[in-house]
Amino acid sequence: MKRILLTIIILIFQYSHSKPITETQKLAATCKVWGFLKYYHPNVVDGSKNWDEQLFQILPKVEEAQSAEAFSSVLENWIVSLGEIKKQEVVKAAEKKEYFDKNFDLSWISKSDLFSKSLSKKLEFIKENRIQGKQFYVDFGRGDGMPLKFNNEIKYADFKWTDKNLRLLILFRYWNYVEYFFPYKYQMDQNWDKVLSEFLPRIIAPESEKDFGLAIREISIKLNDTHASTQVPQLLEYFGDKFIPVDIKIIDQKAVVISLKNDSLAKVNDLKIGDVITKVDGKTIASILNDNRKYVEGSNEPSVLKNAYWAVFNGKTTSFEIEFIRDGKTAVKSINRYKYKDLKIKLPTQEKWKVLEGNIGYVNFDAVAVENIPDLIAELKNTNAIIFDDRKRPHDVMFALSDWLNPQEKEFARYLDPDISFPGRFVWNPDIRKCGKNNPDYYKGKVIVLVDENTVSHGEFTAMALKTAPNVTVIGSQTGGADGTNYKFGIIKGFSSSFTCYGVFYPNKKEAQRIGIVPNIEVKSTILGIQQGRDEILDRAIIFAKSGK
Repeated sequence: MKRILLTIIILIFQYSHSKPITETQKLAATCKVWGFLKYYHPNVVDGSKNWDEQLFQILPKVEEAQSAEAFSSVLENWIVSLGEIKKQEVVKAAEKKEYFDKNFDLSWISKSDLFSKSLSKKLEFIKENRIQGKQFYVDFGRGDGMPLKFNNEIKYADFKWTDKNLRLLILFRYWNYVEYFFPYKYQMDQNWDKVLSEFLPRIIAPESEKDFGLAIREISIKLNDTHASTQVPQLLEYFGDKFIPVDIKIIDQKAVVISLKNDSLAKVNDLKIGDVITKVDGKTIASILNDNRKYVEGSNEPSVLKNAYWAVFNGKTTSFEIEFIRDGKTAVKSINRYKYKDLKIKLPTQEKWKVLEGNIGYVNFDAVAVENIPDLIAELKNTNAIIFDDRKRPHDVMFALSDWLNPQEKEFARYLDPDISFPGRFVWNPDIRKCGKNNPDYYKGKVIVLVDENTVSHGEFTAMALKTAPNVTVIGSQTGGADGTNYKFGIIKGFSSSFTCYGVFYPNKKEAQRIGIVPNIEVKSTILGIQQGRDEILDRAIIFAKSGK
């Protein structure tokens, strides 16, 4: 009886290690192992290997492997070929790091159904004896502008999309950039492992060059980060490179004209501020959004809607049909599209600041530079309230203003940095950002900050600093939800991408990513308000400045 039981156990064991595996399963695991070795194996991290070429050499062997056992053997032999790894002595850290591990998960090393115990043991040994010094392929430091840098990647000037190896290289590079160095991976709507498995079939066998390019674009949109998008040659080919001569805002699944890019071209097309466009070439705005939102970057819904204008209105043709509502009447007409350079956009002259009725200061962040701050203070110091309009990207004025608005130094933000010595792990930067200074002559009036979906990145960082003022109120709607530097990098020739490269949190470690700056008083623009020529957020701020309510 015991012998029969033992035989059954052996047969079950052999079956579990000999069962067929799919190409997607093999390539997903290869992607993870290739990226892990790239950032962990001492004999790879030192730059002595052509790591792309190593991938191209292993891929045919991976393809030949027809079982988990054979596949595991391929990877194990590959690792052995990379050379011996010396066991690292445990070095006492000079300072204890405070880790943030919501992104970190290397459990696949030991839990993969495709890996033998021997392979898992080797991977675990590499993790424990990883290189602790300088990385060849990545660097992070706050001393020279752009903190995160992907280094020493081969450019492939003669990149051809028909080359399966190069297609996989693009995916493998990008997936591992995000896996190890995107601070907000834990906030994504879809699990990053599942994204890899979902898109691999489209990268392995794309229907066309367009399908391949759009797949790469879609993957970056999965980050749910307003900073994250991949620029691919096929995007304008698919959507078209011609634009309409007006700016729109999507409200209640309709596109409302909010400004004119070119007055003359708008007049030619009989487009006016307040026009409500309901259909494009017979399709509703809601339907077009539903089809194309997978190509539009955004940390939250307001950001997606703000960034979706080209996915709704761009096209290849010089004209198209819209259905629109004006003065309560619905009509259909044809309007023109233009090459962007032919729009000849003229930016209006803007006031830096002014005093509104009721002795209320108004500051336009889009126009104010740091050298203007002394004059601004001199002119607005005796106002009852100041409205800081943070709905367009501000210049670097936050620290100079905070020195005036605060009676003392205040903490306002803390950073989450990737730990290059332990890729995939993030560490709280011990330097909590502060603003303001000891200043008995600080501004005593109401401080009001205006925000909406156009407040993103540095605008959100600025709002976080201004929120430290003693008598501050934030008015408006949900902001862009992407704080931290936007790192732009090339994946391979013709494919450039970006994402937020370090985390920005409040001093109490509360997130701003995806959430944005939460207003104290929520106000959203309405179709009626736009048609009446009102700035509803500013109007509400003026009411609050006068009444305190």
